[in-house]
Amino acid sequence: MTDPCLALLRSRPELAETAAFPFNFDVSRAYHVEDVHLASGASLEPIAGDDTGGTFFLSGGTAVLYASSEGDAVLIADSVGEALEMQIRLPEWCENVTEDLDEEAMRAAVRASDDEAREEYAPDLDGQRAALLSGLGLPQRPLVELFAMTESAARRTEPDHLLLNSAELCAYRLDDSYRMCLRDVVLGPGRKVLRRMRSGDLGAAEEAAADPVLRAGVLRAAQFDRRHDDLPLLRPLLEAECAVRTERFEERRLAAVLVALHGQDEDVPLLRSATTGAITDRAGAVAWARAEETRRYGRDIATASEFIWTDLAHRQGRVEHARVALIRMLDDTGPDAALLRELSRALEGIGDHAQAARAQFNLLSLQDTASDRASEAYVLARLERRKGDLAAAGRALGRARAAVGLGGPPPDEGVAGWHRRGLGRLITEQHLELTLAAAETGDAELAYATMEHGDVLLGTIGKESAKALSPLSTRARWAVAALPAPRA
Repeated sequence: MTDPCLALLRSRPELAETAAFPFNFDVSRAYHVEDVHLASGASLEPIAGDDTGGTFFLSGGTAVLYASSEGDAVLIADSVGEALEMQIRLPEWCENVTEDLDEEAMRAAVRASDDEAREEYAPDLDGQRAALLSGLGLPQRPLVELFAMTESAARRTEPDHLLLNSAELCAYRLDDSYRMCLRDVVLGPGRKVLRRMRSGDLGAAEEAAADPVLRAGVLRAAQFDRRHDDLPLLRPLLEAECAVRTERFEERRLAAVLVALHGQDEDVPLLRSATTGAITDRAGAVAWARAEETRRYGRDIATASEFIWTDLAHRQGRVEHARVALIRMLDDTGPDAALLRELSRALEGIGDHAQAARAQFNLLSLQDTASDRASEAYVLARLERRKGDLAAAGRALGRARAAVGLGGPPPDEGVAGWHRRGLGRLITEQHLELTLAAAETGDAELAYATMEHGDVLLGTIGKESAKALSPLSTRARWAVAALPAPRA
């Protein structure tokens, strides 16, 4: 349903003209300088523009996001009506309005700025403001309240309203004062439960012991807020970690460090179990814990890896929070192969294959050896296929084949024997997966070409690998057989 204020502007030219000048909300300029979309995938509709090339968007159906032509974007209101009230009553020329002003001082600041606007280009400003407010049926709430609403909106830009350049997938900038602090978001539940545990709330301890994700947050909170009398609280957490053995060991090791640092003989059996026999006595427990603390479990929260928080956010179901942090990190990452690899895997883990492919493409460009190029190229192919760009996936597989010497000069010594190793199976598997995907979309040319390469690979890799891929290769061949023959 169209917002009532927006509908009025679109149907009443006199209101639209006044909104456009002097209040710089021009519904005739409902377009942006480049293609953009929200990282969250929510709806985005340009509804107006200003005289600087900036654009007002309806973001997520109701909220209003403003994007400048210079690459900045910020949420300004929860509705078009609120955005217009801000534009009309706290217009852009009121640069002297700040949050530390009370209502009287804010009104005085607006009057002073209005005087300059009247003198320079808007002599009938008061009449235009009154007519537009009345015509749109907008309230005249206190300026302090209105300013607080806009500040609140700006602080809620992330995670749901992060704007991306659609071509390059880079995020629009947001002032640091409005940026989300992921660490505080994901540590919030753990900190709250830890406070309750320290106050003697037995229910809080039971909640933490029963919920592995909450327990992870409590342990991280305890890691960066050490108390000498926390040992009785930490033991049950370590016991809970030891009771459920999963592929995740990070929290178990952290809990063991926090307990071992207290150096109590009675904890040695539990610590021996938690560390698979690495700890056998009290002195060894303290030495081990101090070494682990120095290596990866320090007390300075400012030095903690951002991936701790993105992983915890993902486990808590805060996928958009994790996505924003990872995209911001990727935007700021230079030619750092280790960081790009971690970003690629983390973005793939939350299901953002487009951003993962962006990181992986940059990672691939940094590889020096044929073996590494082949390894990273098949990963890029997987990501491109999953994001839906089958042609790009095909190009990535071409780079993988070139790296191992298929259809070109022989590979270097570092990749010799690739076909007998897991690398050969993985590259072949991606060819078969891409063949199926191309067949499903009706791209006969790509399906036939990729299956042809797949057949060569199946005859090249080890027999056991080819046998393991037999069900997939059979499906791929049947899919290709159902397609029309490619044009000569």
